[in-house]
Amino acid sequence: MPGPDFRPVYHPAGHDGPLRATVQDLRAGRWLSMAQLLAATTDWPAWTQRTQVLAAVAAGSDLVEVWRTEQPGSTAAQVMQARVSVERAVRAHRERHPRTQELWQAAWQACGTATHTAPDDPVPWICLLALSVLDEDQAMAEHRVRPPGPMLPPGPWGLLAEADKRDAYNREAYHRMLQFLHSRRRGSRGALSEAVNFVQWAAGSAPAGSPLHALPLYTRVERYRRERGQERALDLHWVAEDAARDAERALLAWFQYADPSARSLTDLNHLAHALWGALRFAAAGPVFQAIGPYYTPQPWMYRTREPDDRAAAEELFTRARVRCLSAARDG
Repeated sequence: MPGPDFRPVYHPAGHDGPLRATVQDLRAGRWLSMAQLLAATTDWPAWTQRTQVLAAVAAGSDLVEVWRTEQPGSTAAQVMQARVSVERAVRAHRERHPRTQELWQAAWQACGTATHTAPDDPVPWICLLALSVLDEDQAMAEHRVRPPGPMLPPGPWGLLAEADKRDAYNREAYHRMLQFLHSRRRGSRGALSEAVNFVQWAAGSAPAGSPLHALPLYTRVERYRRERGQERALDLHWVAEDAARDAERALLAWFQYADPSARSLTDLNHLAHALWGALRFAAAGPVFQAIGPYYTPQPWMYRTREPDDRAAAEELFTRARVRCLSAARDG
């Protein structure tokens, strides 16, 4: 176990060493390693995760456009064009930028092109799902499709089905659907109830080892965030029976079955946080070990005095880590 000088690190690539190196190249203005990394990526979960991280880094530059100019026949470059276009549109929407509509249209067109260029790829459909949050009034018919189960609202279910058809139980696809549901009705309590129904529905059909078993942890954090419950460490919100049950299911149905190399760092942090909050310190120990030196500010930042205080989130993570690793060692 690292000593008292241990400091957690946040990096969007987490444990993915090749992705970390590529992110460094992108930040230095070099695109070739991005093309090489994606050419070597052979499974859809890794492809989805890597394209998402790379797009977040590349969206503020013209590197993907340069790549497309240099390699106009590259399917990966076309998919990345859809990725960065969506990233730009979503950021503009979040900031209420006057160019949001223009960027949304460009992203929608790039996604449509990518669905034809890469017909077997789930990412273009995931990108369309990501754009659904911009349609706040659900004016587009594809965002008002009848749901596949009871207690679920109309939404972009056809887009989710297209992604699911190409990569069943794709983590990002279901998280994008959850983001859409969280954004409905301007964040009302009814929208949160619909989101809870969705994550229970999704987790209920997912196979052992699927990251969808961690989805309920996100709605619990979202509910806590909306109730402005900062500083109420280890309160009833986290030790309640249903909260402990969600944490236990994620531990047993996802963490203990999943390939360690495929676990999402964000999911690991949400699980460690949920187990710690439920006073399951020893059970959280192995999860903190799996996190290693990397952490994500969310959900820890929502348990601090100021949710935007990254230093406080890091400190809280470190304290929880020490407590849980000690309990696991002594247990």
